[in-house]
Amino acid sequence: MRAWLVRGVSMAVVHAVVLTAVADVRVTHPDWTAWARPLSLAVLAVLAMLWGGLDTWQGRTGHGMVWFRAALLAGPTAGVLGLVGQGLLVDKTGVEALGAAVTGGAAFTALLVLVPAFAGLALARITSHPAAAEQRQV
Repeated sequence: MRAWLVRGVSMAVVHAVVLTAVADVRVTHPDWTAWARPLSLAVLAVLAMLWGGLDTWQGRTGHGMVWFRAALLAGPTAGVLGLVGQGLLVDKTGVEALGAAVTGGAAFTALLVLVPAFAGLALARITSHPAAAEQRQV
């Protein structure tokens, strides 16, 4: 299976689960929203950063474009899956929220996948052992 497809679908599912969980916290415990949203964003960013760094440490080639495609897939997919999760499990969100989920929400999710993944790629390249970097270049 293509690497970008695995990363895109995986990140979309994780984002949708987190989006649904934050919506549930917002409905059931509104006073917890102040810490739930920043914590969820941090978890999602760290996950993408670690996975991007792992790609570099394993010596995979072309991982920048892989993550770009994965982010483009994860954005709208996470929006739709999150909308379905909210509609079924939280507050009966309907089709009226679909437009916002696949436009602004999708763009935010794509950036929330892409930027930390690129940061992980860059940090892993900087911190990798020089001998490993020489082997990748050969």
